[in-house]
Amino acid sequence: MPIVAPGVTPAQLPGVPPAIPGMLPNMLNFGQFNPLVIQPQAMTQQATRHARRVYVGGLPPSANEQTVAIFFNQVMAAIGGNTAGPGDAVLNVYINHDKKFAFVEMRSVEEASNAMALDGIMFEGAPVKVRRPTDYNPSLAAALGPSQPNPNLNLAAVGLTPGSAGGLEGPDRIFVGGLPYYFTEAQVRELLESFGPLRGFDLVKDRETGNSKGYAFCVYQDLTVTDIACAALNGIKMGDKTLTVRRANQGASQPRQEQESILLQAQQQKLVLQVGGALPTKVVCLTQVVTADELRDDEEYEDIIEDMREEGRKYGNLVKVVIPRPDPSGAPVAGVGKVFLEYADVDGSTRAKTGMHGRKFGGNQVIAVFYPENKFAAEEYDG
Repeated sequence: MPIVAPGVTPAQLPGVPPAIPGMLPNMLNFGQFNPLVIQPQAMTQQATRHARRVYVGGLPPSANEQTVAIFFNQVMAAIGGNTAGPGDAVLNVYINHDKKFAFVEMRSVEEASNAMALDGIMFEGAPVKVRRPTDYNPSLAAALGPSQPNPNLNLAAVGLTPGSAGGLEGPDRIFVGGLPYYFTEAQVRELLESFGPLRGFDLVKDRETGNSKGYAFCVYQDLTVTDIACAALNGIKMGDKTLTVRRANQGASQPRQEQESILLQAQQQKLVLQVGGALPTKVVCLTQVVTADELRDDEEYEDIIEDMREEGRKYGNLVKVVIPRPDPSGAPVAGVGKVFLEYADVDGSTRAKTGMHGRKFGGNQVIAVFYPENKFAAEEYDG
């Protein structure tokens, strides 16, 4: 037992922390309760949580908290994304099984930013979206640590191409607004890829309902088509909506001397889209369904009309069926061999095109494309 000089308090002894009013000194000595350490740490974790959480969407049904945590721990280590020291990067995982998304909480802000590079990575056979959560505050996060992935991450180690994760960032990112809400990702991609393959694509959806919000972002692999695609698609009517397509960063544009060439190419590409059937209209054109010989007999022709009417009604409000017939004199007739289905709205025609394209009919594979409404109204069936 140490000898204490008269008048010396425990706080004056070497190695003994000063007493806090209202607290027993032994509490500090044994580390049972130290608000000076615990409270700031808890406050720091809460304050940085929005910048440490990662939204992961598009999870397969088999995903659970453990498999998601193990996966992200492994891939973060593989790409060199762990910067907070040894150990696992993931602290916690919450999964919404109904909506097929998860929130993955990382142990540091920098590691969460590095995880942004994993957008599009394959998890149990499904490409998943890696995004910031809705409560992410960029201005607050900027003071907490890096907000962008480390450019030296080894993404190739997990099958990603450098730039693919950040494929939706940069001056060539395109905003696509005014999309009909019923358009699927595949339909939007089909429209955009008329100009070339995409490096990045995101159809923005409501996280509660999973429904499209009517706008998307994309980046082309060939950046030279960026302005051509914007000029060709902007202002196009899609059902009762009009597309707004522009660079997400309006300040980034082509030099003035290139504008004329871009507009010319855009006009040519828009014509190709309209003729080629990539732009949705209320009219669907089917080929490889009927032959000229089948249309010569009146009774057989009426049967075919009725069959197509019955089939077409399965997809929406069918207004008209047109099947051009051969002329008995042998004179050429435009559109012989094609079937035209006109719907009351683009919703019905879109479902019909999706449902009929690729189906087998009489041993042939049906080809379904959209047809320009103005040509159909003018009874021009040669497109």
